[in-house]
Amino acid sequence: MCGIIGIASLSPVSERGWLAHGRDALRHRGPDAAGEWWSADACVGLGHRRLAIIDLSASAHQPMQDARGDLCIVFNGEIYNYIDLRGELAAKGHTFRSQSDTEVILAAYREWGKDCLERLNGAFAFALYDCRQRLLFMARDRAGEKPLFYAPAQGDLRFASELKGLMADPGLARRVDAQALDCYLAMGYVPGERCMLQGVKKLPPAHALLFDLRSGQTRLWRYWQLPEPNPAAVSQADAAPLLNDLEALLEDAVRRQLVADVPVGILLSGGVDSSLIAAMAARAAPRVKTFTIRFPGYGQYDETEHARLIARHFGTEHVELAAAESSVDLLPLVARGFDEPMVDSSMIPTYLVSRLVREHCTVALGGDGGDELFAGYPHYNRLLWLQQRFGAVPLRLRQAAAHAALALLPPGFKGRNWLQALGTDFGTGVPLIFSLFDRGMRRRLMAPQRNWKLAAEDIRTARIPKSADLLQRATRMDFGNYLAEDILVKVDRASMLNSLEVRAPLLDHRLIEFAYREVPSRLKATSDSRKILLKMLARRVLPPEFDQQRKQGFSIPLASWLRSGPWKTFFRETLLGSDSTLFSRQAVSELLAGQAKGRLHGERLFALVLFELWRREYRISM
Repeated sequence: MCGIIGIASLSPVSERGWLAHGRDALRHRGPDAAGEWWSADACVGLGHRRLAIIDLSASAHQPMQDARGDLCIVFNGEIYNYIDLRGELAAKGHTFRSQSDTEVILAAYREWGKDCLERLNGAFAFALYDCRQRLLFMARDRAGEKPLFYAPAQGDLRFASELKGLMADPGLARRVDAQALDCYLAMGYVPGERCMLQGVKKLPPAHALLFDLRSGQTRLWRYWQLPEPNPAAVSQADAAPLLNDLEALLEDAVRRQLVADVPVGILLSGGVDSSLIAAMAARAAPRVKTFTIRFPGYGQYDETEHARLIARHFGTEHVELAAAESSVDLLPLVARGFDEPMVDSSMIPTYLVSRLVREHCTVALGGDGGDELFAGYPHYNRLLWLQQRFGAVPLRLRQAAAHAALALLPPGFKGRNWLQALGTDFGTGVPLIFSLFDRGMRRRLMAPQRNWKLAAEDIRTARIPKSADLLQRATRMDFGNYLAEDILVKVDRASMLNSLEVRAPLLDHRLIEFAYREVPSRLKATSDSRKILLKMLARRVLPPEFDQQRKQGFSIPLASWLRSGPWKTFFRETLLGSDSTLFSRQAVSELLAGQAKGRLHGERLFALVLFELWRREYRISM
């Protein structure tokens, strides 16, 4: 895991100082080494901060050139099949000067060109400059585990792992993108290629980009996508072959991701996903270290006993860590560190966990991805229940009921979003269950910004996958949106703020393809059960007393903290104590009053506070 930054320009770059400043703004992503490289014609500059994981020697430092000197790369992430690829490339005559996976990417590009992406199994974002063809080649991994922002301009293209790298350039315009902000307020994140900063884009997951320095043209394309369901698998009655395949794929993914030249641990919550990761790790390594975090004073969030059961069963070297109190003082830190804000208050415990685990290891394996691949979220059950109970009711009647619920029930009323979901076309749509601010709320909230245009619903609708199967549609939607723009962003930023690399074996692309192509919906979730196939594997490999039904989110008691004390005071002062806020003071006051009455506004207020802290930290204007 590292930080990368660079520029490619049609003409020589005269102002170069910002590149080093931007690189070092990413020091938390790579505290072990720093490098900078410029092409002979001064048109391309690449910068890198290194967190050393594979081949700790100087021979693996970046930016890295190949032996011929006409390819140069900066790379963030890990290639988990690099040993296999290295052997294949060596058989073709390629030689290597290091033991790093970075050098394998260079050789793979020289051998297969941009088609090398199809062969990479990993979590990655990289930029490779081909001096021969004067091409900058950038790519991002299939699920979106590693970030990459870029700013195209007239005659040049700049990129960085995080926005703070680009914002080291004093010439970068710092204005909010209105459509991105509308999406943020509606969904809690900015989807796809959009970015909160006007003029900046995100390279979407599973996409690649070519910037031609001869013509100035840019080509963006998707190199991978979720496979369509296999019709034969959908009708298959026997789950045993699928269960065997799942076990073999997961075991191999964990084995590959345990490879590192630094200490590696397992983040063990005691839930199904992390427990299966621990089980497979115990097969692959003689001594596995597992970590569980306790939050003293909040017993309902304590997973200690569940994790202990797994650790004892597999004989892991188990470490229980006690997290510090989640002080409100952490909010400015995470707002600054997360760059583009996203609404997930569990970023705070994720940051605290990463800080503690980093004291013991440099790499940790987690269970992210299991809920999207195998339908583990409770809202999948509820969606299927709604479809079964109300699917036969004419859509117009259901839409009328949904509109009535919006009109009659105040925002924050428990169940309001689910009543709104009644208006969904269950044959084509996916309701926004976790809507932050609906259209009416956003109009009131953004009243100071005249003629505010609502765009989020149309943007989201365009991103709904086309599938006749509601569960396929919903899980695919979450994979490409909630997972990519919330979960993986949260884990990347929180862990990298502590220079910890977190890996996700369940997001091995072979497992992703298996889950979406081979596993039928009936083995994922029904109206009263979920994560069916994964729990079958849990029954096979985990101790018999393991509680498969427990589903505990990773969260903080935000509602109770906002009733009184420092959190309530901080939120009020941040949102109402300054004349520079972008939001309607009246609308904010109503939210605070509703929260005091027991309405569910905690995440909404968190969204506004985090945005304001970020905007003021980086001096962003409308």
